[in-house]
Formats: sequence, C-alpha cells, structure tokens
Amino acid sequence: MIKEKIKAVKHHIVKHRHIKKHLSTGIWFVAIAFVGALGYVAGVYHYQIEAAIGPVFGYNAHSGEIDLSSVQQTYNKLAANYDGKLDITKLTQGANRGLVDAVGDTYTMYMSPQEAGEYNDTLAGNIGAGIGAEVGIRNNKITIFRTLADNAAVKAGIMANDIVLEVNDQSTEGWTVVQAVGQIKGEAGTTVKLTILRGSETRDYTITRQIINNPSVESSIVNGIGMLKIIRFDTETGSLVRLAAQDYKKQNVKAVILDLRNNGGGYVNAATDVAGLWLDGKVVVTQRSGSVVKDTLRTGNNALLADIPTVVLVNSSTASASEIVAGALQDYDVAKLVGDNTFGKGSVQELLPLLDGAELKVTIAKWYTPNGKNISDGGIAPDVIISLTQADIDGNIDPQLNAAKTQLGL
Repeated sequence: MIKEKIKAVKHHIVKHRHIKKHLSTGIWFVAIAFVGALGYVAGVYHYQIEAAIGPVFGYNAHSGEIDLSSVQQTYNKLAANYDGKLDITKLTQGANRGLVDAVGDTYTMYMSPQEAGEYNDTLAGNIGAGIGAEVGIRNNKITIFRTLADNAAVKAGIMANDIVLEVNDQSTEGWTVVQAVGQIKGEAGTTVKLTILRGSETRDYTITRQIINNPSVESSIVNGIGMLKIIRFDTETGSLVRLAAQDYKKQNVKAVILDLRNNGGGYVNAATDVAGLWLDGKVVVTQRSGSVVKDTLRTGNNALLADIPTVVLVNSSTASASEIVAGALQDYDVAKLVGDNTFGKGSVQELLPLLDGAELKVTIAKWYTPNGKNISDGGIAPDVIISLTQADIDGNIDPQLNAAKTQLGL
C-alpha cells in the first residue's frame, strides 16, 4: 500500500518551470484573438505523506500547520447569517487565493482549475477562440493593427487600419483596448458584429469566432533583412525559430532584426533555444536562490546566426523570457538592443499541482544574465534608447525599427 502511495505521489509532483506572462501595455494579442497575453492529474494524498517522501523525489515539502480556525469561524458565521446561497467551491478557492495573495509577491499566485487550464493552454500555444486580429488605439479610435493569416477576420474581409466604430451595435467611442477585447472575444462558433470604417465607407461585418491559428514566431525577409518577431515563448517557439534561421542562411540575409517588443515571456527553455541561434555553447542564464546557484542554462552548439549582424527590438512590455534572450545577446555583444527599457521581471516561478486541478505558481528563485545582472533590478537598458509614441502610432511609423536599420548600416 505504501509503495502504491509513493508511486502515486511521485506522479503527482511532476513540475514544469516557466516564466510568468505579462500583458502588453500597448497592443494586446488576445484570444479573439489578440494575445499578448499558454492539468495536472492530482490525487488526494495527505500532506504528511508528501512531506515525508517529497525529498526522495527532489521536490520541496513542508509539514507544518497553520491555524485556520478563524477562517472556519468566518465561514460558520457567514453560512448561518447570509441571506442567499453559498457556493462552497468558490468559497474554498477564494480562501486559497487569499492565503497566497497575502504573501505579497505579484508572481506567486493561486490558480483555480479553470485558470490553470487557460494558463497552460496559452503556454502550450493554444490561445483559444476569436476572430484573429490585433487591435490597438490609433488617433483615439479602436483600430485593427493587423490580421492573422488563415483566421476568421481575414476570411470575413477585415483589413489592417480598419477603424472599429461599433461592436454588436455598441459604440466604441472612449473604449480602452481591454474593453474592446472583452466585447469582441468569445466562444468558438459564436458570432460578433463589427461596424467598420474604412476610408469614408462604413460597413458591417458579422464574424464567426473560431480557434485561433497564431504561431509564436513570424518570419520574413525584407530587402535582404531577416525580420524575426517572437510573440511569446511557447512549446513550438524553439523549432519555429530554427526553421526561420535555416531559411535566412539559405537566402544569405545580410542582417537580422529580432523583435521582442510586447513579448511577455513564456518557457525559459524556449528562450535558451532562441539565444542558441547566436550563442554557441554559452551560458544564457543562471538561477539563484539567495547566493546559491541552483541551475545554469546553456545553449547548444549550432549557432546558425552567429556571424550575422543582429539588432534586438525591446520595449517596456518585453518581459521575463524575452529579457533573458535580450540580456544574454547583449552581454556577449552579439547584438545591439534598440528601444525602451525592458519590463524587469527576473524571478523564477514553478507550477505545483493542487487538488482538483488547481495550481500554485510560486516564486522559487531569481534569474541572472551571464554577466550577473538580476533582470528584476530595473530591467535591461537598450544600447540605443528610442521610444514609440502615440503620435508615431497615429502616423503609422516605427522609429524603433528605423533605428534598428540605422544600427545595421542599412
């Protein structure tokens, strides 16, 4: 019986390391899909069993207890006096969430089974259902910045620079991007009506939302420059960037521009894969708990782009795994960084399974660049500081991209 329990608990404690994702402050890539802003099988085992055998399998365990009698008292008085029906599941999840939130760490959090599923789907590259477009605000109006190929918006006839006047007959005047996202996204198979202004013509489009096809990597070659944009670091990113790099080599590109703007992060292993396009057998990042080095991540030995001049575009929404890549390339002086100071998210989170499919995301250490800088300490400063203003967006110009080309002598 004990052997069976040990075997089951070993399965229960499988863990995945990752970096917390952040939402872009400017343009949102979401599941309508404008995203930015990827269960575990958990048995019911007493925590003393986990605490006793956890170290055998290399994970941390704690057998101490916390006095929750006051929580029980609160529940009893609530249940006895509340004029309405109580949802025990929501109350339990709320108690768990409050306990974890009280730690005071932005990146340590409790996720309900639904939240955990959505989070892991995003990290796996499954961003849900929507129309397949990227929106932002231009000239104070909700505007389609671009459409994603092979998705519902393109099929319906939506185009970049279309102004969204109404969503389901509601005026978008004064809306934020968040409000627009909330109204446009929805379940696959449902419809959304957009009233679009294109030039001087106004037209209604009824679009059926669908599962979004939105790869984490976009690649093209423009005037001999490899344009590589990484939207997030998910399970497909490593293989996609290597395919792009192989194409660049075949096409003899003269330079590469790596765009990490508005990339909130993802899996650190994917970040290591990306850095490995330029770095050959080098340390990308170290993980430290206090002064103790817990882990060191190195690239492989096939740096396809090592000899190609490169500039990396960053901004204030370049975070976590994106900062790991940017910091490593900057430290080894294989690329120049252009744009704004990065977000500054250099802590390590680990996903731990809880009962009923819930998960605990907890900060366990900090990341340091090859030169020993903790990314959380002010983020990463670019070599060339240049901002993208609202006036630039309104004028449909990109001074950061232009500066990158200048750095490359193009």
